[in-house]
Amino acid sequence: MHQPARFLDLHILHPVTAANLNRDENNEPKTIAFGNAVRAFISSYAWKRPIRLEVEQELGEHAARTRMMPLVVAQKLREAQWPDDLAAFASAQIVLSAKQNGLQHNEKEGYRTQAMLYMPQDVADGLVTLCEKNRAELEDALAEHNEKPKSKSRKPHAVLPAKEIAAQLTRRTASINLFGRMLAELPSGHVEAAVQMAPAFTVHRSDPQPDFFTTVEDWPQPGDRGSAHMETAFLTAGVLYRFATVNITELQSNLGSGIPTDTVKALTELFVWHFITSMPGGKKTSTAPHTIPDLVYYAVRDRRSISYGAAFEQPVKAAPSGGYTAPARQALADYAATVNRLVGTRRRIAHGHAGTTVMPAEHLGTHHLSFDDLATACATAALTPASQA
Repeated sequence: MHQPARFLDLHILHPVTAANLNRDENNEPKTIAFGNAVRAFISSYAWKRPIRLEVEQELGEHAARTRMMPLVVAQKLREAQWPDDLAAFASAQIVLSAKQNGLQHNEKEGYRTQAMLYMPQDVADGLVTLCEKNRAELEDALAEHNEKPKSKSRKPHAVLPAKEIAAQLTRRTASINLFGRMLAELPSGHVEAAVQMAPAFTVHRSDPQPDFFTTVEDWPQPGDRGSAHMETAFLTAGVLYRFATVNITELQSNLGSGIPTDTVKALTELFVWHFITSMPGGKKTSTAPHTIPDLVYYAVRDRRSISYGAAFEQPVKAAPSGGYTAPARQALADYAATVNRLVGTRRRIAHGHAGTTVMPAEHLGTHHLSFDDLATACATAALTPASQA
């Protein structure tokens, strides 16, 4: 019998001091209008990358998004003392031999691929090994290519084994299994994302604020006055609502049959921890907005996930004493009660929260004392069969 999909929903209220975490084309903070109010806005892409890099760093398993694989392979072959022309010819074979008619590429730019490839970093070493194993064939093909009259088509033909190249290009890491991969030219390499992440936005109105600054000239010349540089930057501040959901069923499928439940649990817990603690790096050297969330709430559900973003369609108003965190916390709890009333709790396996307040929050389930405890608890609940919950 087909089992319903299992989802781990993560909701975060995150106060952020003056920052420009995610810039637009004018170098200003991104904004979005929601509920007839301008909000600070952080693209999901800006937050996914630091999470991915931190997960990879902790696992010691690095991936790369790149169009430059042929150029990287060529450089590694040159470092291995291959002649320049043979190294270039062999690296071109990475795209020409990968499939019938080759991967789409730009011949004038070192055969860099048209599409971004997402793969383990050590794929480059695997492709170098493949070239070394087929060096004699590559040398013969290069000699034959060079002998062709220039009046005829001199496009190199495929030399390397396509299956072995595809096997390298479609390899995975844990982060690829989490975040998915689109590889349209090699459909066998497509990986459906287990993680879905929403853009973050402030729960209240938050217009960009100007920050006028000047740069002092440390070596002024006689007669010089004023600064060497003047500019106005823009920053935003406020309490962000952040949401992500992990399709645990999809993650298990991506990891493959036979993978122990403890491995899936460990990867889920690792993602939860870094989703909680990571920060985009935009303008960090001049703003250092390294805050932590005020509240993290999770819910483990069967069949579908539920975002609580609609709780903040009406902008939160500041408390009489100032500040948005307490009103935002209450708005989230109130919306959780509304969700419970509307959809019930039959398919909710577990839920809980942790945050800056020491008192449990109503409607938000089990109160955990730390984010570490919460990450362990929600990962465990996410892998618990419904019959045992």
